[in-house]
Amino acid sequence: MKPMKNSEAVLRRAVLLVEDNEKLNEGNRRVLEKKGYEVCAALTLAEAREQLKHFAPDVILLDIMMPDGDGMDFCAEIREITDAHIIFLTSRGKHEEKLRGLALGGDDYITKPFMVDELIGRVASAMRRRGMAQSTTKTVVKGNLTIDPVASQAFLDGADLLLKPKEFSLLYLFVLNEGKLISAKLAYEKVWKAPLNDNTGSLRVQMSSLRKKLEGSGYTITFKQGDGYCFRLK
Repeated sequence: MKPMKNSEAVLRRAVLLVEDNEKLNEGNRRVLEKKGYEVCAALTLAEAREQLKHFAPDVILLDIMMPDGDGMDFCAEIREITDAHIIFLTSRGKHEEKLRGLALGGDDYITKPFMVDELIGRVASAMRRRGMAQSTTKTVVKGNLTIDPVASQAFLDGADLLLKPKEFSLLYLFVLNEGKLISAKLAYEKVWKAPLNDNTGSLRVQMSSLRKKLEGSGYTITFKQGDGYCFRLK
């Protein structure tokens, strides 16, 4: 079979916003959503911990001075569970503070007060870097399952699974977020490039077909009502 010409590899555009100032949190969330990002917001570090159990962000905007802890310490804590690009939001501008944040796993800084354009620009830059890193990956190997994002093909024990474009895009989205819950809404929006609305039937059909083709791979895609899909090893 010839490689598909129209790769539909999906890079999520998800942002976790951790900011205790409700007005600023809400304002930043609206601005980011208008730019097309999926945004999950938290007002405390405890809320952020819970969000990370079900949400796999590409970028985390993290305030340092939080009511229930230090954002830098939180950064070091979550580095064990996420490779998201972490941008600190802080009123602290000292050079030593910035070095400490970077040493603990942070990637960038935005000093308060800041312009909205700067926030959008930093997030967009982080997304581009993640996209470039992803595009350089020739293949992804999961056990006896091999995914070629360039050709939009997946192989089981070397045999082409003959995935349709939507099936491949779904599989690639799940592989990039292995072990994480992906809502039906997010899966549809990222693959069909449109709101889910009443199109759950189309998603279910593609998921059913994809599950059958993954039989024997050792991986399953489970669905939990109200939470979403999860791709993991049996």
